[in-house]
Amino acid sequence: MEQAIYAELPEEGRSEIEDLFNEMRKEFKGRPEELIPMLQRAQRRLGFLPEQAMLEIARITRLSAARVFGTATFYAQFRFQPVGKYIVRVCRGTACHVKGSDRLLETIVGYLHAVPGQMTPDGLFTIETVACFGSCALAPVMVINDSVYGSLNRSRALKLLGEIRNSFPLPKLASLP
Repeated sequence: MEQAIYAELPEEGRSEIEDLFNEMRKEFKGRPEELIPMLQRAQRRLGFLPEQAMLEIARITRLSAARVFGTATFYAQFRFQPVGKYIVRVCRGTACHVKGSDRLLETIVGYLHAVPGQMTPDGLFTIETVACFGSCALAPVMVINDSVYGSLNRSRALKLLGEIRNSFPLPKLASLP
């Protein structure tokens, strides 16, 4: 099933987007050369670039929506769907591949029930693959947010992910009568 390219903000996120753009209107002058910094600011604050944010940036900069969307989709740094609290990146470079990163990724996908590019249903993780981290001596490598884990095997990767998942309380279940 193909996901929509542009995810919408939930109702509770709309006040945050309004606050963000009130701040941005004060800070930025609305010049076309401010487009990328505005996109970066919006993504940093919202976690991704919803369609509404890009349309508002188009209004502020007086650029066409096509220009704003075209710029955002050109650069790999911009996201169009929400991401999890923890971004799990698995290296797919040659050294990591030779040392089993394909099996490592397969294990992570199975454990988290999400594929690269997807957020887990609980919103805790997003899986990504990277061509190379440049840490070949540590192969295979996984990075979780800004922490690098090298010389990984499947059981150590699962232990790391399990520790993160277990640090969040489970939702309380309704008690039976």
